Amino acid sequence: MTTTGKNGLTYADAGVDIDAGNTLVEQIKPAAKRTKRSGVMAGLGGFGAMFDLKGAGFKDPILVAATDGVGTKLRIAIDTGNVDGVGIDLVAMCVNDLVCQGAEPLFFLDYFATGKLELDQATRIINGIAKGCEMSGCALIGGETAEMPGMYPEGDFDLAGFSVGAMERGADLPRGVAEGDVLFGLASNGVHSNGYSLVRKIVELSGIGWADASPFSDGTLGEALLAPTTLYVKGAVAAISEPDMVHAFAHITGGGLTENLPRVLPDGLGADINLDAWDLLAVFKWLADQGGLDQAEMLKTFNCGIGMVVAIAPNKVDAARGAFEGAGHDVYEIGKVAAGEGVRYTGKLL
Repeated sequence: MTTTGKNGLTYADAGVDIDAGNTLVEQIKPAAKRTKRSGVMAGLGGFGAMFDLKGAGFKDPILVAATDGVGTKLRIAIDTGNVDGVGIDLVAMCVNDLVCQGAEPLFFLDYFATGKLELDQATRIINGIAKGCEMSGCALIGGETAEMPGMYPEGDFDLAGFSVGAMERGADLPRGVAEGDVLFGLASNGVHSNGYSLVRKIVELSGIGWADASPFSDGTLGEALLAPTTLYVKGAVAAISEPDMVHAFAHITGGGLTENLPRVLPDGLGADINLDAWDLLAVFKWLADQGGLDQAEMLKTFNCGIGMVVAIAPNKVDAARGAFEGAGHDVYEIGKVAAGEGVRYTGKLL
């Protein structure tokens, strides 16, 4: 026998719709299924997700984990309703970090939190996550959707991502970085997912709306600034598979070249970077102009057109270029590893 409380309240009355959550899981299952790869043991819906490292081909694996979010770029996505690409951003911010350790990304889990679950919005976001996973060769094997009324204003949401990769023991990066190593810069396609608090401030000062024509590209300003982060996984994994080719990867995120490149260099070594080796993307020229940003501020805030830096053994330069270009990346030889600390610039960015 069941009884009804005197108020007759339900969870739905408190703002949480369990049926909508279940519907979302069913709607995203086909997208998650497209990301299946060797090692996946089950689909969505369990209390936990399982992965078979032996089934993925590893003999003596070391696991590597990464977690990240998309940051205040989400504010633009929410305000414009253009949420389809932020899932790719979420995946990229995690898996691009994993390859810097020498790992192949294997699987991904997402955390999507919102005040009220809007099925269309959530489905578009998670389909974007699945697309990012598919492009990276990793499986979307689980996640969590949290409907939390009172925590987020109507229409707002937040995202977090968690990815695990693996490498064979002894294959970790950085490894063997030496004076004279050639530094490749792999092109970014824009601002990626860092520096958006400053970007939004500059846009506010410019007086241009998200729906207005972009002053530096086709489409609207919102569309231009929501270009999803470039995924570097397939080219990186191909290059890592060649022995002694890659000595280090540096994912150029918050902190720019100035802060991220030294993270992969041994004590006593720095980097000499030629800023004339690539053309600054129009979006960065516009941001610098509208915000009155000097070169030093640009280089420690934005990727400035270089989303990943790779330290290459000098005798493997041609083969490495082929691996990255074969994966669709524009490659620039931007400098060398040299004695001394920090990053030293020649040439002119602006």
